[in-house]
Amino acid sequence: MTQGTVVIVGAGHAGFQVAASLRQHGFAGRVCLLNDEAHLPYQRPPLSKAYLKGEGRPDSLMFRPDKFYRDQTIELIADRAVSIDRGARKLQLASGASLDYWHLVLATGARNRLLDIPNAGLEDVRYLRTLDESETLRQRIASGKGVVVIGAGFIGLEFAATARAKGLEVDVIELGARVMARAVTAEISEYFQARHTAAGIRIHLGVQATAIEGDGGRVTGASLSDGRHIPADLVVVGVGVLPNVELAGEAGLKVASGIIVDEQLLTSDPDISAIGDCALFASPRFGGSLRLESVQNATDQARCVAARLTGDARTYDGLPWFWSDQGDDKLQIAGLTTGYDRVVVRGDPAQRSFSAFCYKSGQLVGVESVNRASDHVFGRKILALGRSIEPEQAADLSFDLKAALT
Repeated sequence: MTQGTVVIVGAGHAGFQVAASLRQHGFAGRVCLLNDEAHLPYQRPPLSKAYLKGEGRPDSLMFRPDKFYRDQTIELIADRAVSIDRGARKLQLASGASLDYWHLVLATGARNRLLDIPNAGLEDVRYLRTLDESETLRQRIASGKGVVVIGAGFIGLEFAATARAKGLEVDVIELGARVMARAVTAEISEYFQARHTAAGIRIHLGVQATAIEGDGGRVTGASLSDGRHIPADLVVVGVGVLPNVELAGEAGLKVASGIIVDEQLLTSDPDISAIGDCALFASPRFGGSLRLESVQNATDQARCVAARLTGDARTYDGLPWFWSDQGDDKLQIAGLTTGYDRVVVRGDPAQRSFSAFCYKSGQLVGVESVNRASDHVFGRKILALGRSIEPEQAADLSFDLKAALT
């Protein structure tokens, strides 16, 4: 088959994996990996976890050293894509240069959703998604006194736990009725709220920040919708992300809450694929369209595209899984629990080791585990097989989960 130039826009987990997998599959054409950050491609999960705590140097985050790209003849290009000429199959770059492509892979990722309240642009209102942002916060919490965290999702709570462990006063502001409400069951939310509260983090639910308070350009606190004022010298915002669809949309590709792709991750242009956080993909497993923000999704989709470009086309049908480290607790999720109608707890939250088995119409759809890795592994395996166990079996600690896989 033809093996021309593959241009990959974005050097996060998805973009890097496409490039690496193409070479692993024996692709002999030119591979160009477009990187718009001033670092070698790196892992993002540690940015809000181990790296933020002060563990490791920036080079410990890199997927591979510079030598890898030279040895694999992957052209790592420090530039930014600004437009796609689909007719000419040409990508225009911010530097004025352009790249011709045989196939284009959009791994443009997502960006932080920005806070839109008074004084949100003050210097000490920070976000956490990139290495530079994590580095700044790593230094900032070493000297800070009090921080307001806006948003009680994974990133907000991971940061809050680290800041509290470093001795900062921490207040978390969340508009929802419980922490991580869009991602986990009430059972998991209640456990983590109790754990963070016990660590001295103050969690404020059902309220929102209405303004950042400042004095001479410095943050002094936050005003809340219920009239309260919380003092702080740092504000960290974690209110979600927006997929980077503009490049695709301006080129006339179909976009919605992501770049629309089919079951093989092709856009409305057969010469262009989209993967990772930016892609809204058709899922035969879940019977609808999904956009997922996870390392698993990014890397599995990348491998799927690389296989297709080297002659092994297949439907993407990856099983989602996620994780979050918050303080001394590890949360692991297998499957998607949206729409569940029954939750069965296995283990004991009081012993800091339990799982929430989620069912929909009697079928297991997801397993959320806290400090219980064996349940997580079981969940991934049984869900991948398309099988289930009875709720009563899930709740019974004497029931051998491994036996259900045979």
